[in-house]
Amino acid sequence: MTTRAGPPLEPLLRRVTETPPDFLDEPRAGAAGRIHVDAVVGDLCERLGVALQPGALDVFAGQDPARDRNRLAVTLLQAHLLADGWFAGAGLDAARLLSLLEAGAAELAAHTQAPRFVTDPDRREELVRHLLARLGMHPAGESAAHAQDRLTTLSAAERARVLAASRAAQERAREVREALTRKAAQEAADKWTRE
Repeated sequence: MTTRAGPPLEPLLRRVTETPPDFLDEPRAGAAGRIHVDAVVGDLCERLGVALQPGALDVFAGQDPARDRNRLAVTLLQAHLLADGWFAGAGLDAARLLSLLEAGAAELAAHTQAPRFVTDPDRREELVRHLLARLGMHPAGESAAHAQDRLTTLSAAERARVLAASRAAQERAREVREALTRKAAQEAADKWTRE
């Protein structure tokens, strides 16, 4: 995938570290929570000059606190990052931006609780790199290949995929060993019956 240079990494990492308390507050999902993520995303899109289709923000009005809370909390962190002045003139595409804030947030939220993206240095870097990659960018001063390698190294989703593949390979190896043991036992039994 072709990417273009985005903003430098360090200021965005610092921005995550300095996330204001409102962006860390409980997102509204159903009757629970305080922060209306749909309104935050709407304000962000207006700030970035991104035109939205009617109903585009509906997905950010969480319905089920148990299911939506962490995803919406990650969306708030992403919105805070995107409010950085660098992105105002970046000419972001509405579809790509909304995909980042919805599906991209869900991808990150599936493996990590939102507060860890602020407190853990590796998760913080994963958040920033994931955001840039989803927008078709890489950090300024890095090659696209280096940025992708670093994101793959940090990615909790990639780590989960590798662990699942490893478990599947171990299970397959166990099944092969058991099949070979059964075959050897059957051959031994056949040998005894022939003699």
